[in-house]
Amino acid sequence: MERKLRCGAGGSRARRPRPRRPHARALRPGAHRHGHLYHRRGHAGAWLRCGGSGHRGRGTSEDGGVTEPARIPIEVEEPSPPRRISAFESLRFRDFRLLWSGLLLSNLGGWMQITAMGYLVVTLAPQAKLAPLYLGLVGLSRAVPVILFSPLAGLAADRLPRRRVLMVTNVMMLVLSALLAAVTYAHRVNLGVVLAISAGLAGALSFDSPARQSWVPILVPRPLVASAIGLNSVAFNLPSVIGPALAGPLIATVGVAGCFAANAVSFLAVVVAVALMTDAPPSSSREESAIESIRAGLRFLRGHRVLRWIIVYLIASALLARPFFQLLPDYALHQLGTGVIGYTWVVTANGVGGFLGALLAAFLGGIRRRGALWAWTGVGVGLGVAVLGLTHSFALALAELVAIGALTLVFINSSNVLIQTLSPDEMRGRAISVYSMVLLGLVPAGALWLGALGSLVGVGWTFFAAGIAMALFGAWTWFSKPQVRRI
Repeated sequence: MERKLRCGAGGSRARRPRPRRPHARALRPGAHRHGHLYHRRGHAGAWLRCGGSGHRGRGTSEDGGVTEPARIPIEVEEPSPPRRISAFESLRFRDFRLLWSGLLLSNLGGWMQITAMGYLVVTLAPQAKLAPLYLGLVGLSRAVPVILFSPLAGLAADRLPRRRVLMVTNVMMLVLSALLAAVTYAHRVNLGVVLAISAGLAGALSFDSPARQSWVPILVPRPLVASAIGLNSVAFNLPSVIGPALAGPLIATVGVAGCFAANAVSFLAVVVAVALMTDAPPSSSREESAIESIRAGLRFLRGHRVLRWIIVYLIASALLARPFFQLLPDYALHQLGTGVIGYTWVVTANGVGGFLGALLAAFLGGIRRRGALWAWTGVGVGLGVAVLGLTHSFALALAELVAIGALTLVFINSSNVLIQTLSPDEMRGRAISVYSMVLLGLVPAGALWLGALGSLVGVGWTFFAAGIAMALFGAWTWFSKPQVRRI
């Protein structure tokens, strides 16, 4: 007599071939296996196994026979397609909008001062061949306080209320800019005064930058962080177009003191904006010494497989091609043979490129292959600076500076986004302080040795050699570091 198998019955069993159940590897792409349920993400219909113990995938018929595995349709919600993020969506948030508006107005005065200070330092040089060296010394005066204070600045960004830090730093920069304007207007300015005030401004900025930049991921939702960082770049680079254009006529009519005074007034925009913002508590409340906190931040960056190479390439670029901007006054006045108006056009062209790059970075906020964007824009910056060094045509140099400015901005923005998004909240301030130290400290420091080399072989050949070296280092990083290619 034929023995019939009943689900859950004991005793002897008829050995019948089991119906093949779908193996996890045999499921269609996207399907996964979880407990008693096989289902494909995003699609209705799944296979439900028999819930009885010891009998997988088989039911019983009315006469006790074995049936095929039951298929019960299950409703699975279709995932909604990802929504495209607008480049300006971050401005919907009040505190970010206040901070962004204050930075936009303040940076307008800042670019007027940068333009005027470069022109002033070149005119202070007793001989034309010493102008690159003088510009390099100004860069060194900015680099030393940033390198010294950046570790403490990152700790302050994590441990102190950011609104208080920004209020103190911007008031300090207002006072120092007003002092520079007064000394220049009284014809008491010399290289030593410029170096001292530049050092003070850089020291205040070394605390301002990590507190401001690490505040952005708190002011906007995480999906909008890349877009918000891009808008911050717009707030820096749009004034780089307008500021130098305003500085040229102002220097020709009023003098450089007028630009310094305008910068002092512009800091009021940030002070008012920060006063209206809602304060945020510190990101880190761990009770540990300042030295141990700084060491923890450095250990985090050194141990991260991706971030350590981002920092390394940033350092290499800061010591190679990127300090070219500090030497633009000498390049414009001596290699291109322009006057003060032509010099401001050179700075403005670089600013136009930076503004276009900032817009591009904001629209590329959701790009997936950010590692490729980061590496190859860095290579492009190096090649652009190398070509600029061989250029003696004013019109061609302007076009090249627009391209260099755009590539530089996207490179810096991508570095910032990667550091912000790959760092946890409690480490973000210290990670950004290292980023700020490279941008605000090592780039001016690189201007010292480039300026010294430019005094010996000329600014043009210095640009060429430094640009080729930066491009080669970027290509080596991309091809030799697979972890960078995967981000």
